Amino acid sequence: MCGRYYRRSDKQRIAEAFRICVPPTFDILPSYNIAPQTFQPVIRANRETARRELAQMRWGLIPFWAKDAQIGCSTINAKAETCATSPAFREALKRRRCLVPADGFSEWARIDAKIKQPCAFALTDGSPFAFAGLWEQWKDKATGQPLETYTILTTEPNELTATVHDRMPVILAPRGLRSLDGSRRSRATAG
Repeated sequence: MCGRYYRRSDKQRIAEAFRICVPPTFDILPSYNIAPQTFQPVIRANRETARRELAQMRWGLIPFWAKDAQIGCSTINAKAETCATSPAFREALKRRRCLVPADGFSEWARIDAKIKQPCAFALTDGSPFAFAGLWEQWKDKATGQPLETYTILTTEPNELTATVHDRMPVILAPRGLRSLDGSRRSRATAG
């Protein structure tokens, strides 16, 4: 489960880490308590050029077929092991992968029956990374307005996070990223 994450990296640091151009009008402000249903920057492949681009999307994936946006409250995470067969995620997994820039995430450790303590997880060198994600475009039938949303893939926890939670986000280091369609790209051709 990943219910909160943070991003202290500014626009320049994200551009450098993920080898993307960030338009001057695209604001990325640090946020230390990113919650579901908020709009956040996501990196996806441009539909026309296939190069990486930034887009603002709402956290909580709404499948294109959903009747209303309420489903987005329960789809902030997708289990990597089952998303290929889940009706909510399988089409996005095939065609709409994304990277969710972050500097860390938080989980709550249960101290006793009444007390929980927040625990933050980040890379030891403090560098930004990305969560593996999926995105979708949904159209509100009442207004006709499109809404782009995303989810974060989760997996079994590593040794460190297993002490706090039974799931963790899939974390991708910038240098080892695959293209957004799942194939390996060389550094020279990465968009």
